[in-house]
Amino acid sequence: MPLVHKETHLIQRIGWLRAAVLGANDGILSTASLMVGVASASSDKGPVMVAGLAGLVAGAMSMAAGEYVSVSSQADTEAADVAKETAELKADPAGELAELAAIYQGRGLSKALALQVAQEMMAGDALAAHKRDELGIIAETAANPIQAGLVSAATFASGAALPLAVAGLLPEARLLVGVSIATILALVALGAIGARIGGAPIWRGAARVTLWGALAMLATALVGWVFGTTG
Repeated sequence: MPLVHKETHLIQRIGWLRAAVLGANDGILSTASLMVGVASASSDKGPVMVAGLAGLVAGAMSMAAGEYVSVSSQADTEAADVAKETAELKADPAGELAELAAIYQGRGLSKALALQVAQEMMAGDALAAHKRDELGIIAETAANPIQAGLVSAATFASGAALPLAVAGLLPEARLLVGVSIATILALVALGAIGARIGGAPIWRGAARVTLWGALAMLATALVGWVFGTTG
């Protein structure tokens, strides 16, 4: 019986991690920025809450649709490449064998060993070998449109709920500052968590998310202040 060695690698998380981090970050930042912009234009709490709720719903739907369409396009491309490879394997197996051997030789194997490995791979599952080594398609990174869309919508809504909840608890006089501070703290935490899960330096993930988040809220606050009327 062959020895089975199982390991958990960070690349196995890349599909859902990308959608989750992007969705939560966008949910917090876009909704908070929208609310900050409205709060800068008017001291009335009602319009701020309506803007935030509308941003949550619209953003979640937009994220779901955008991720689904984007990842579906990737899946269509992968499927077309697999179909093309299947036809080539049927029409010219010798040529495909030589192509696979050349790939292995390019990775450092001797010509004879590369040919031997290619022959054994082709004898087992030729299409799987070409998908992995020629096309670069593996199960861990294969496109999954439904998963990406659902994760993006759910994480966006979860992120957007934070500034809404904070705004709902604060009095009107503290709305602008309170939402801004809560959002910055949430972005720091989200950036750190995303970096930790992805295996990147925590400080780098937190810093870049926080920097762009602060700039986004500053920009919308400026728009609200210039074009709105505070009363």
